[in-house]
Amino acid sequence: MRRQKLFIVGLVFGLVAALAGCQQKASGELEIFSWWAGDEGPALQALIDVYTEQNPDVTVNNATVTGGSGVEARAVLKTRMQGGDPPSTFQVHAGQELIGTWVEAGKMEDLTFMFEEQGWLDKYPAGLIDMISTEDGIWSVPVNIHRSNVLWYIPENLDTWGVDVPGTWAEFLDICPDLQAQGIIPLSLGQNWTHNHLWEAVAVSELGVDGWNALWAGEKAFTDADVVATWDLFADILECTNDDAASLSWQQATDLVINGDAAFNEMGDWAAQYFTVIKGMDGGTDYNWAPSPGTDGIFIALSDSFGLPDGAPNRPATLAWLELCGSVEGQDAFNPLKGSIAAHLDSDLSLYTAYGQSAAADWASDDVVGSLVHGAVANETFMNGFATVMELFLAGGDADATCAAAQELCEDAGICN
Repeated sequence: MRRQKLFIVGLVFGLVAALAGCQQKASGELEIFSWWAGDEGPALQALIDVYTEQNPDVTVNNATVTGGSGVEARAVLKTRMQGGDPPSTFQVHAGQELIGTWVEAGKMEDLTFMFEEQGWLDKYPAGLIDMISTEDGIWSVPVNIHRSNVLWYIPENLDTWGVDVPGTWAEFLDICPDLQAQGIIPLSLGQNWTHNHLWEAVAVSELGVDGWNALWAGEKAFTDADVVATWDLFADILECTNDDAASLSWQQATDLVINGDAAFNEMGDWAAQYFTVIKGMDGGTDYNWAPSPGTDGIFIALSDSFGLPDGAPNRPATLAWLELCGSVEGQDAFNPLKGSIAAHLDSDLSLYTAYGQSAAADWASDDVVGSLVHGAVANETFMNGFATVMELFLAGGDADATCAAAQELCEDAGICN
């Protein structure tokens, strides 16, 4: 029913836009706003290289704002969007990060016509189409799929220390004292947003697919006993992390594992790009991975995507960029360097690393839930406020007070009934 409705909407409202935009030869300047700087820059540059080859008359302004998970970039974007100065297109996590903010504000164009024109409704998984859609249209083009819940480690080091990869958080807590006695950090951690990232994995492990989804459907309260218990478990896990976490980037936290100072790191699979592309390590031998403890068979998903801001400059050049982002060629140029997998079902997996092929197999078979930290399940009001909730917990360690604050935030964000 959703696809039929979107098809009708696309025919009525998108045909004129498609003819006016997609058939124009692209020229002038295209501003691509993202947070893919530094270590993630090579993947974006590979995509830009394909674009400039296809559109030689367009000058690309690669406008990046550094900062893990896009925290700083979103602040800059908010100022520009509210000030009537949108970039040509911008990176955004697919789902509520875009829909709950800029779509609700009427700041984005419906892209249903492009999905129909390019045949993408049959080339993306139905669940992903639902993530980027409302009853009024489709709002962004996914360029990748990332997995949030991954535990990274160095096999040789675990052998030296005599520990196995934990399948549950209880098993992790059992081996924590042994690692600490050897002077090893059991789990490396970085600045605040990586704490949020870790809590997400812990919560999914304890609540399961149904419980996690119920939180974001407003069917479960943050003050429920099992949600409170996730914070108590989280507190125990934090006792096994590094004291200087607040001063470290996620890359520096990963370096603790690479350098043999820490046994494990909980991070999304952009870490695979860091291990492989930046550090020159071979997946499956030099480094390895496992689902976060307690989440085997669950894929916590996020997707980077690009949309079309209403009133954005140089619409034809932007439409050409979006077409590339949604194509097999674009995604297979980008994702092998990014550490993610293609959102497109026709991707050539022979181009991907051992990790990428493993993730693609899990994507096809696991139960998929959306990420909180990376924009899939909650709007920007909740996401921004959750950083304060985490700071409250880190300062006092009171699970009940933290959950009460999260419940109030959920109500303020319009998620909880």
